[in-house]
Amino acid sequence: MHLEQMSAEETKNEIPYRGYAGLPPVAGLCSMHDAITEGITVQESVARLKRIHWALKRLHAIFISRITATAVYELKMAFSLHAHYCAEHVGAFAARVREMRQPPHGLDVSPHPGLDIFFDEILATPGTESLLLGLYEHALPAIVRALEHLLTDTNKLFDHPSRRISRFALLEMKDIQQYGNEAIKCLVDEEQRASLSGWLSLLDRALASAGDLDGTIAPVAGPVDRHYSAAPYRYDPVPQRDERFQDCYNMGVNAEAMLFNPDVEPLPKTIMLYFKRMREIDVPEMMASILAETAGKPWEYYRDMTRQLWDEARHAMMGEIGFVSMGIDWTKIPLNFTWSLGLNTKLTPKDRHAVLFAIEQGLMPKKAGKEYEWRVALATTNRLTALIQDYDWADEVLHARIGRDWIVPELGSQAEAQAYGNEVWSRVLVDWSKWVEEGLTQHRNWWPDVYRAACAHWGIAPDPELLAYNTTYETIRADLKQVAG
Repeated sequence: MHLEQMSAEETKNEIPYRGYAGLPPVAGLCSMHDAITEGITVQESVARLKRIHWALKRLHAIFISRITATAVYELKMAFSLHAHYCAEHVGAFAARVREMRQPPHGLDVSPHPGLDIFFDEILATPGTESLLLGLYEHALPAIVRALEHLLTDTNKLFDHPSRRISRFALLEMKDIQQYGNEAIKCLVDEEQRASLSGWLSLLDRALASAGDLDGTIAPVAGPVDRHYSAAPYRYDPVPQRDERFQDCYNMGVNAEAMLFNPDVEPLPKTIMLYFKRMREIDVPEMMASILAETAGKPWEYYRDMTRQLWDEARHAMMGEIGFVSMGIDWTKIPLNFTWSLGLNTKLTPKDRHAVLFAIEQGLMPKKAGKEYEWRVALATTNRLTALIQDYDWADEVLHARIGRDWIVPELGSQAEAQAYGNEVWSRVLVDWSKWVEEGLTQHRNWWPDVYRAACAHWGIAPDPELLAYNTTYETIRADLKQVAG
């Protein structure tokens, strides 16, 4: 009897397997029966890997494209993480395809017109509610299904490398999906969902027309007309913030002037360290514009830059955690977006990257960079502050290397790249008075109120001289540049 003609039970009983002392066969990956009877071909596996790779790449682009113009802070941070996960797995799936006797042609070619419409519609949808539903109730479940199908259908030994990367990807895709489900519960009500029912049905039809994301079911014929994506999507580079962020043009408190003042004790500098960290919301807002508007680079470029973008989002949340630990309401502190706004709307992607590189290199000197901030944090004797700055410093060393890897070769030597970044930066001038004239800010001094709250937390009396601190970014123009990192 041929193997393919046997039933599963017959095959199991016919296998003359003799293991040693009952040890699991096949390195513990599966039973001998499963190893003999299960598996799709290399060609079938590659076809599915390519579809998953393409879908992860599209998903990455959507998360990146929506970070800057998404107002809700928590969603900015989550999109930064989810883009990072996607970027990492895109590389892993491309590498696996190259290993499988198949030329890596077609990795960036749409597997089906229906899938083009599916992802184009999610990218182009104008509302937060529809974006969340499209991402987390349609795109993520489709990717999860594709990964689960591959894990079930391919041979656990023969195609182990594919299964390994799929298991890792599935773990993080489920994490993304779980977050998305919670976000939808918080931000989408039944009336909003009902109003989007026609569009959600369009997504279902687009996916069905392709035989699901992985092409494992029979395609469903029928018209799938574009809705939001009928007009080409246009990236929005203008940063948006939710209603908790007040006075986003405020440059009234110069954090660096205090941090580098040797006459100020370390403990009050904690506030400025947390402020500088949380203000880094503007770095993912800016870096997203570089990624969204830069085409034709090797995937490693997008992976590395997305990793840095996620790190900068982490830094913002580190600052948030610091303020929460002190019982300080960070919504009372103006967290300006003038840096990301200026760079995104006045410079090219290459020039933005050059500015970022110049900043990162400026953070490396021992006496005026990340090590200095870490030593200040140690001197506060607050373990949380020291831990935050410890990891912030480690991240920035990596970011300096990313800049050397990607922007320096484009601009010449490291010195030339840094000089170019500084020169470009000088073109994006902060119009202090104009913002006041336009009623966008009064550059109010928020320091005294926050300092008093911090002193209450520490159980000490405010220092009258420090309470009167009022150095602005207008007063010390050189420090206008000290807005990132």
